[in-house]
Amino acid sequence: MMRNEHFKWIFQVFKGLVPDLTSGIVIVVLLSCALFGIHTYFNFTQGVLSVGATVFQHGHLQRLLAYPFYHKTSAQLLVNITALVFLSGSLEKGVGTVRFLFLFLLLSTTTGFFYSFLDLMQEDSSRSDAEGLLPAALACVALTTMHTKMTKGFLCGVSFPTMALPWVLLIITTAVVPHSVLPCNIIAILVGWIYGKGWFSLLNISAEKAGTLEKMMPFRLLRSIRGIKFVPASTEERRKTLLPQINPIPGSYPVQAYAPLSSMNPANMTANIYEGWSNSTAALSGLTPPVIPQGSAHSSGPNHGHGSQQSVGQSCNHSHSDGQGHSHAHL
Repeated sequence: MMRNEHFKWIFQVFKGLVPDLTSGIVIVVLLSCALFGIHTYFNFTQGVLSVGATVFQHGHLQRLLAYPFYHKTSAQLLVNITALVFLSGSLEKGVGTVRFLFLFLLLSTTTGFFYSFLDLMQEDSSRSDAEGLLPAALACVALTTMHTKMTKGFLCGVSFPTMALPWVLLIITTAVVPHSVLPCNIIAILVGWIYGKGWFSLLNISAEKAGTLEKMMPFRLLRSIRGIKFVPASTEERRKTLLPQINPIPGSYPVQAYAPLSSMNPANMTANIYEGWSNSTAALSGLTPPVIPQGSAHSSGPNHGHGSQQSVGQSCNHSHSDGQGHSHAHL
């Protein structure tokens, strides 16, 4: 029993660390894996789809669209996929799947264009080709930091300004990801900031247009796939998808039970109330209703008053007198 609980705890911790898979991330990962399989099976030349000076020298403009999905080695592919899943998921959850895919291609194409132009200005000996998902992932992080309301970021327990997050990730990924090109990654962060400031707002796709595309193929098919979250472009639908309403099982939360008013007998209402105090309320709260002795007196003869309090769940009040002028009151 203890062993099962231990494995269950480990699974919950692992599930909390791994972000949810969304449709846009899955599509990009599948395209990257498919292109790597084709490249390996047919044994293409290394760097056949990388961006660099050859984009302008030989007119290989198709590389601007293909280079983020192209990877030379399996290690580069796995590390780039990991960086994409952890760094770009927040952008898709903020704008929707359709707009994320559009922004992914827009950011990667712009980054590849500027880097190819920069590589063309350099000498032949210092030129290097760039490829992989990492530049687009860093551009997505930079774009996200421009729209977030958080002023502080945390990474491995270290706090730093949110605007510095892309640069911290740049240092880490450049040292870890194989075949990473530092100038291309820097350009990607700057491109993400430019788009975040709205300088190229005319190129953005609106939520209304994205909502129309969601009703078409293949996005309509993606919505029906279970286990993968398709993030709608509409704010209300996106909120329902990412923050589903919780319907607790009856009895799972402690609640205060109250008796309905219709279940109480009106005939016993007067017996359960004394001087404005309910006997049940007084018993639950530990309070004792005030006792006020009542009696009746006659004009002749000595008067003797006797008061007695009975706590039997209800109060009774009656009086009687005898012929000798003695009055007795019982409470």
